[in-house]
Amino acid sequence: MNSIIRALLVSAALSVGATAAHAAASNTPTQYQPDPALKTESVSQLRARVSQACAITQGRVLTSVSETSLNRSCDCYAGRTMRSLSADELQAYRDTGVFNETARGKALAALDACKLPRPQI
Repeated sequence: MNSIIRALLVSAALSVGATAAHAAASNTPTQYQPDPALKTESVSQLRARVSQACAITQGRVLTSVSETSLNRSCDCYAGRTMRSLSADELQAYRDTGVFNETARGKALAALDACKLPRPQI
């Protein structure tokens, strides 16, 4: 499960910074340092990071789908995911740059609800 969500967000490092790259990585300590901007960004800004990471990853998986379609679906995914996070899950993301176990489950549910495939690594 960790690798599925990690795949969505690892791609974002190229375009939105290191934080989104590991937003769904495991909660095992690593040498990764979360982007300090996570502490002060609004939920809307965090949602935009997640949406962009989704579009990058889904673009690799769904090569025959238009960018507009991906943007709509990824906005759905990011919005559902961010709205579903509890205050504790959101704080854990801000603190570590990764979704905790319960947040990963919610992100997978959002992929399904928005009819996006679960990427395989």
